[in-house]
Amino acid sequence: MTDAPGTYALLLQNEERQEIEVGALGEMIVRPGVYVYVGSAFGPGGLRARVGRHARGDGALHWHVDYLRAATALEAVWYTRDPERRECTWASVLRSLPGASVPVDGFGASDCTCPAHLVRVAEWPSWDRFRDHLHARVDTHSAVCRAPGAPLS
Repeated sequence: MTDAPGTYALLLQNEERQEIEVGALGEMIVRPGVYVYVGSAFGPGGLRARVGRHARGDGALHWHVDYLRAATALEAVWYTRDPERRECTWASVLRSLPGASVPVDGFGASDCTCPAHLVRVAEWPSWDRFRDHLHARVDTHSAVCRAPGAPLS
């Protein structure tokens, strides 16, 4: 991981049905399956600081994903070092995957017009397919990387 700014995706696994509160969004039903949350890291410490915080699951419940992380296991992280915010494009690509659904409208998208930056998928998304779709949409997109080891600590 890097201190550079960029966009990231947290691939989360949930094993059993749960009901959780997600701040102002209210109650969320978390069904068994795979969830992918897309965010950006443009503050101090860049990707390392933001993804590290999500991986540890510590700190105050501030972002929507903090509530979901408390109920799920982090299995993988995809990221790009890029000075441009790409989370809306990433979320759009994920929503276009076969079997993808938006579990809660507005999740992670309070500062844009996207339906959500959280997607539930029927099965593990292919990193190669995701990366290819991103580069097809944005030919100037930076390389997409996978964080070594999962989950991160």
